[in-house]
Amino acid sequence: AMAALTAQRLFGVHGKTVLVTGGGRGIGEMIASGFVANGNKVYIASRDHEALGVTAERLNSLGEESGGSCVPITANLASREGCEELIGEIRQLEPRLDVLVNNSGASWGEGLDRSSGRMNWGWDKVLDVNLKAPFYLTRAALPLLDASAAARPGDPARVIMIGSVVGIQHQDVPSHAYDASKAAVHSLTRKLSSDLARRGGKGGRPQGHITVNAIAPGYVPSRMTAGLSSWGADAETMSEAVPLGRLGIDADMAGAALYLASPASSWVSGIVLPVDGGMLAQPLSLGISGEAL
Repeated sequence: AMAALTAQRLFGVHGKTVLVTGGGRGIGEMIASGFVANGNKVYIASRDHEALGVTAERLNSLGEESGGSCVPITANLASREGCEELIGEIRQLEPRLDVLVNNSGASWGEGLDRSSGRMNWGWDKVLDVNLKAPFYLTRAALPLLDASAAARPGDPARVIMIGSVVGIQHQDVPSHAYDASKAAVHSLTRKLSSDLARRGGKGGRPQGHITVNAIAPGYVPSRMTAGLSSWGADAETMSEAVPLGRLGIDADMAGAALYLASPASSWVSGIVLPVDGGMLAQPLSLGISGEAL
């Protein structure tokens, strides 16, 4: 019984089949790296064929030691058809999917004083990728996730959403569509968690469970975070704003994802886990200076 409580047994994640959308760069690449480093087969998908190729090559050399591997698939997740096509490709290659990481994202920042034009402050672009795609992908992947849940009794299939701290507390830049989309991702996480927990064994489906959780990252170096520099936020000013004194790194993102895919979290569903260096725990400003305290 004690062996079941070792870190290796509780937190070990290996031999799983994983799909990470937006896995070619940024947080998706960090998460994909963590799964490959632990001996899992990871599919990464995005529109950027070149970035996928470079990342897959790097991860496959990383995986030589761990037995992990990485397979790139070019996909456009801005439409229902694109999402269903991607899952269709996975279904041709794999009998089951153990972990789906819905990480692909788009952002847009544009002030209210602008007249925007045909992009309409990015609302359609951002909601298509950030909110609709995770729904379409998760729904399309259900047969693969059901197969995983049935094949591994006591180890649910996992859906991991990538939300954001800005879905909990909005940021000080005009990213209205982005911030709202991430709040909606957190809501969708809880709703799908409720839908999928008791899915196994009903309607002729195999027995087994699916958990759905979200990671809400704080500020992590990525192309998207770099975009905040146009509003005056650079790596140094952002690091200073974080109570724990630095931006997020690959280990922070990979660690949270591995936890949510591990035996340790098999009884966890519907949570939104902030991984943000303590950002959200800061006090509300009363406009008084720290010296007064």
